Amino acid sequence: MKKLSAAVLAAAAIAMTFTGTAQAEYNPKCKTGVTQIGSTTYLKKGAETVASLKQFKGCNKNWAYVYVWDSWMAKHKETFHIRVAIWTSTGSEAADYAGVDGRTQEAWSNGANTLKYCTYAAGNVFSQNYSVHDSTDVRC
Repeated sequence: MKKLSAAVLAAAAIAMTFTGTAQAEYNPKCKTGVTQIGSTTYLKKGAETVASLKQFKGCNKNWAYVYVWDSWMAKHKETFHIRVAIWTSTGSEAADYAGVDGRTQEAWSNGANTLKYCTYAAGNVFSQNYSVHDSTDVRC
């Protein structure tokens, strides 16, 4: 009976791992919470993933977010920089822009009052040795 109970508990734990609801990243600039819109874009250097780039909505704003992967940070010890922005699909400049310097693992934009526009998030992670950048899909 104990073996069966342990097996059932192990199976339940595995099932929760694969079917549990993912929690959104915590945005310190939007205390009521944010919801991801659109799909995640992966910033890559060759076959290696450097960071994830996402767009969120919350607090009546659009937000861009970059998270540098642990595996990249473990292999690359140099100082790097993150730049993140929200762009409107018709704009010629970023509606919202922010950046962090030094081995900081994540960056949030400042929040753009662009919920009534089609927008996308753009992100860049760079150092003296590399630069990777991309953008998410446009969300209206």
